[in-house]
Amino acid sequence: MAYSKDYREMILKKLEDGHTYRQLALEYQISTSTIQIWCKNIDGVERQFKPTKIDNKTLIADVELHPDDYHYERARRFNCSDRGISKALKRLGITQKKDIKPSQGGR
Repeated sequence: MAYSKDYREMILKKLEDGHTYRQLALEYQISTSTIQIWCKNIDGVERQFKPTKIDNKTLIADVELHPDDYHYERARRFNCSDRGISKALKRLGITQKKDIKPSQGGR
């Protein structure tokens, strides 16, 4: 959870009044890095991208069309990470297929 702007302003005011980063960090149980970030930008950091969710129907169609593809190949088509594909497939109950039949050339 983010700290309120009033709280951040109060801590920065104390910093201006002569308190050190370490004193404020110990007193308010926050890291010195957090205080330094607030000094640079008190409003916080805005997310640069909107997270996307992989559409279930589209993913199922992709699996049917390309059943033997690796996660990284699907990730390229969906413009996401390998891990995102892995989680989406797990959510749908799609697992790696195991062939239990013996190979054709073996005896």
